[in-house]
Amino acid sequence: MNNTELTTTNAFSQLADFNLDETMTEELDGLSLAFDRIRIPSGGSTVFELPGEDADEPETIKEFTGVILYHHPVFAYYKEKYTGGNTPPDCGSFDGVTGEGDPGGLCSKCRLNQFGTGENGSKACQNRRRLYILREGEVFPLVLSLPTGSLKEFTRYIQRLLSKGQRSAGVVTKFSLKKAVNAGGLAYSQAQFSLARKLTVEELPIVAGMAEQIKAYDKKLGFTADQDGFVDIPAEIDPETGEIIYPMQ
Repeated sequence: MNNTELTTTNAFSQLADFNLDETMTEELDGLSLAFDRIRIPSGGSTVFELPGEDADEPETIKEFTGVILYHHPVFAYYKEKYTGGNTPPDCGSFDGVTGEGDPGGLCSKCRLNQFGTGENGSKACQNRRRLYILREGEVFPLVLSLPTGSLKEFTRYIQRLLSKGQRSAGVVTKFSLKKAVNAGGLAYSQAQFSLARKLTVEELPIVAGMAEQIKAYDKKLGFTADQDGFVDIPAEIDPETGEIIYPMQ
């Protein structure tokens, strides 16, 4: 076995004995755990912003790889303009099916989940998708909040994986950005996804264990408006695709 195979086989070995709840109890007692966020920049830039050693100096990178441990919809409706922090929405959903709060009910039937009810033709209820991404050699995942403009590409990628009998938590995904321009001439950054490699037989159970921990923790976490990108900024809608384009993530 060569060095490359050794590295690949043991890429997630540091998770073998890692327990998120125990770590939080022992090391973060009395502290609030918030996973660092991967940011998609504005204006059609093709570099991500990842957390750096200095909180004020993020790392910029064109592409990166990691395992999508868990992902789910995050819908949020604010009656008043969102001004920052982790203020919970007046109505929200973690499955994209049922909203809880005011007005609540089926998201597919909700007037506020229709284009044209928000600013510049967007939806009053913002639709995003929360991804927990674990990079090789790390034990805490990063959060990537996908805006509506990147959801079609993500859907296509998941469908490609499923067609090959793969799941997102069983492969290493490569993330990149491409510059796109809507019909109105506004440039925006659209996330791209591709298969980097399948997890090895040794890695699969280790990563699966971490994925289950993240799923359990996510239920406790609830809405994190700042991490999920529910910022109060003007949005524009692409009249050709119906996608909402945010000039800043």
